[in-house]
Amino acid sequence: MLIGLGAETELSKLLRDFNRITARTAGIKWQRNFFDHRLRHDESLSQKYDYIVANPVRGGLISDGESWPFLLSHVDFPVYPRAGD
Repeated sequence: MLIGLGAETELSKLLRDFNRITARTAGIKWQRNFFDHRLRHDESLSQKYDYIVANPVRGGLISDGESWPFLLSHVDFPVYPRAGD
């Protein structure tokens, strides 16, 4: 998942709460250990996106060329202005 956060947001707490809520409300079972990462200034957002999108192929869940039915992007959701914008 790629999400935009302010610098003051604690990523580990956000993910902990997100995992807890989605596990409770949607019955999702999350793996124990996961990798979270904040993009640095020299890292490419598109490269990270491509890496994430390729995960189902690497995991053998789909073959190359198939679409992953659980892939959502910003074009799937309306954009709302943040408070103060």
